[in-house]
Amino acid sequence: MKSSSIEIKGHKLFKVSTRLNKPIADATHTLHEISFLVLRLQLENGVTGESYLLSFQYSPLAIRGAMMDILPLTKGYKANETGKVNMAISSQSEYFGNQGVNKWVQAAVNIAMWDAWAKTLEQPVWKLWGTHKDRCPIYGSGGWISYTIDELIAEVSAYVQRGFKAVKIKVGSTDWKKDVERLQEVRKAVGNEVNIMMDANQGMELPAAIQLANAVSNLNIYWFEEPLNRINYDGYQVLKQQTGISLAMGEREYDTVSLIELIKRKAIDIWQPDLLRMGGVEAWRSSAALAESFHLPVLPHYYKDYDVPLVCSIPNGAGVESFDWIDALIDNPLVIKDGYASPRDLPGWGFNFLDEFLQPV
Repeated sequence: MKSSSIEIKGHKLFKVSTRLNKPIADATHTLHEISFLVLRLQLENGVTGESYLLSFQYSPLAIRGAMMDILPLTKGYKANETGKVNMAISSQSEYFGNQGVNKWVQAAVNIAMWDAWAKTLEQPVWKLWGTHKDRCPIYGSGGWISYTIDELIAEVSAYVQRGFKAVKIKVGSTDWKKDVERLQEVRKAVGNEVNIMMDANQGMELPAAIQLANAVSNLNIYWFEEPLNRINYDGYQVLKQQTGISLAMGEREYDTVSLIELIKRKAIDIWQPDLLRMGGVEAWRSSAALAESFHLPVLPHYYKDYDVPLVCSIPNGAGVESFDWIDALIDNPLVIKDGYASPRDLPGWGFNFLDEFLQPV
C-alpha cells in the first residue's frame, strides 16, 4: 500500500433525523427533534471513514459553519495522522476557542479518520487499541421528566424485558418530591435486581439535591448524575459528604479540569466522558487513563456505537449508555443481549448510516 493512497481527498456532510412523536424534556432542556450530522471522509484509496454527532435542534448554523471552516484543513493528511490533524484544528480554532462547536468538529474528524484507517487495515478499531474485555454492561437510558407515569413505566419495563440490568431516570422536577414518587414507581416496576440511576442534567440546587438523595436512600440508587452545575465543585463535595450517594459527572466536559477538581474533593465516583465533547479517541482515552489512576470507573455519555469498543479497550471501562435513536438508520445495529453489548467484528467502527436517510448539507 502506497502512503499516498491513504491521504484524505475530500469530505461530505449530511443531516439525518429520526422521528420524535412529541417533545421530550429533562430538567434543563426540551428537545423538539432528534437529529444528527454525519461526516464522511474520502481517502485516495477509495475507503470512506464515517462519524456522526448528536445535534438535536441546537445551533444548526454554528455547528455546520464550524464544519465548513475546519474540514478543508484535513485534505492531504493521511488517515493515520490523527494527532497531526488534531493539532492543526486546535491551531485554527484557538482564536475563537478550542471548546464548544470547534471541539465537536475536531472529534467528528478524528472519529472518521479512525474509521478510515481501521477499514484500510481491515480491522475493527478496538483491535488497534488493545482489548481488555470482549463485552461490557449496557444500561437503558431515558426516563424523561416530560413522561407521564405510564410512559415512564412502559419504557423501563421494556428495557427489562429486553434483558437490561440497569435503567436511568431523569430527575430535577420543580418539586423534588415528585422525583421521589417517580423513582418509587420505577423501583416497583423493575424489582430489586435492576439498578436504577438518576440524572438531573445540572438542573438542581444543592438543598434540593441533598433532600432528594436522602429521600431515595431506601431505593438503592446506583448513582446520581450531574445534580448540580458542572463547576459547583464545592457543592458536589458537600452533597457527597452529607448523603454518601455515588456521584457521576463528565458528559458536559471538554477537558479533564472538572475531573481533577472533583477528584481533589473526593466528590466523584464515576467518570462519564462524551467522545464528541472531549475531542475524539485520543482525548477520551487520555481522560479514561486519568480516571483509572484514581481508581474511577468509566461509563461514557450517549454514543454506544463508539463507546462499546472504547470501553472494551480500557481496564476501567465499566459500561455504556443506550438509546435506540440511530438503530433504524444504520446498516448494522449493535447487538444487546442479557444486559451486555460486544464490539462489532467488522472493519472500522463496524457500522455506517444508510444512504436512504442522508440529506446533504
